[in-house]
Amino acid sequence: MTTQKKNYALPILVMILLFGMISFVTNLASPMGDVLKNQFGVANWMGTLGVFANFIAYAVMGIPAGNMLQKRGYKQTALIAIAVGFIGVGIQTISGFAGSFGIYLLGAFIAGFSMCMLNTVVNPMLNKLAGGGNKGNQLIQIGGSFNSLMGTSVIILTGLLIPNIVDANISQVFPLMYTALAIFAGAFVVVFFTDIPENERKAEVAGEKSQYGPLSFRHFVLGAIGIFVYVGVEVGIPNVLQKWLNVALTGSNATAIAGTVAGTYWFLMLIGRLAGAAVGSKVSAKAMLSVASIVGLCFTLGAIFLPETMVTLPVFDGAKGFAMAQVPVNAALLMLCGLCTSVMWGGIFNLAVEGLGKYTEKASGIFMVLVCGGGILPLLQNAVVDVTGGYLVSYWVVVAGLGYLLFYALVGSKNVNKNIPVE
Repeated sequence: MTTQKKNYALPILVMILLFGMISFVTNLASPMGDVLKNQFGVANWMGTLGVFANFIAYAVMGIPAGNMLQKRGYKQTALIAIAVGFIGVGIQTISGFAGSFGIYLLGAFIAGFSMCMLNTVVNPMLNKLAGGGNKGNQLIQIGGSFNSLMGTSVIILTGLLIPNIVDANISQVFPLMYTALAIFAGAFVVVFFTDIPENERKAEVAGEKSQYGPLSFRHFVLGAIGIFVYVGVEVGIPNVLQKWLNVALTGSNATAIAGTVAGTYWFLMLIGRLAGAAVGSKVSAKAMLSVASIVGLCFTLGAIFLPETMVTLPVFDGAKGFAMAQVPVNAALLMLCGLCTSVMWGGIFNLAVEGLGKYTEKASGIFMVLVCGGGILPLLQNAVVDVTGGYLVSYWVVVAGLGYLLFYALVGSKNVNKNIPVE
């Protein structure tokens, strides 16, 4: 067993590094949208099209990525994903020289393909290398911690490179683009020379087709829906929170405070994932997801019902560190939800693929399709704002999502299809 763990150390490190790449490139789309919005003078909704393109790419590429993983294995799929990511970021960089918003969106869409394929590889691989169960959940939480760290670093670096977003130009973000390209190039070399353990792929008898698949397992189907809901909740909370604070707060620094509060939500996700990684081997994914859902529900319901009393709290202000700000207590509660959403991805994935055996790779691809919830549920939440005129009212969408995740943790995650052969 000791030798086996030694052999797996490098593949685990590579998968964690790839986990970080996913967040670095994905989170780059948000500040890039603000830059392009101001540079090209497009509407607000057009400024978010880069983020939308990233998430919709998951819906397009999820199933093909799962099939690719099953046929080509972890290493080849990872190498293809890295190459596609390099092309996607390269096209986004070219859009800066060409001054074209359309070229940028094409690059964001292609980069989304890469992120989908990398996610398809990284999650089941980390779960497998740890042997599933609590250890699998712990390793995914560790990967998620590095994912959050890289995502937070993008926000900090963007703030350093672009002090004034109104006058920003895409050329100011070139250092980040070049960094992303260098990361992809370096990752390709490392993965190419790394021995990554593969599942044994047995030759299929001609004309023979299994009557089962990932969708034959109830707990996987409900877990896939859970991922759709989770990503929508994770993205929707800070998205509407920042918009609400931009309207609710007054003063010359209102926009800055709104941004730092939303940034603190993502910073708390990093803290939560580090905590989840620390206790992951002792606390089951079911217990972790249950507690996170209940606490998240309490925070969100408190934000909806409590009066908008102002409180002073420390907020994460990028490269400047922490600063004190006055915000409504409702905003503080929603910000704290970052601690809850931080550990949900790993818990849902771990529970949903438990006991799937040879169907795990294809299941991972289906999971990635449902990540598009990050582009759909926030759209629904913002539609509620438009219809009702109330930002906090829209958080009933989040309450419904967290309620479903609690149901999945307590009831839906049980494998009731153990009679299906998985070897």
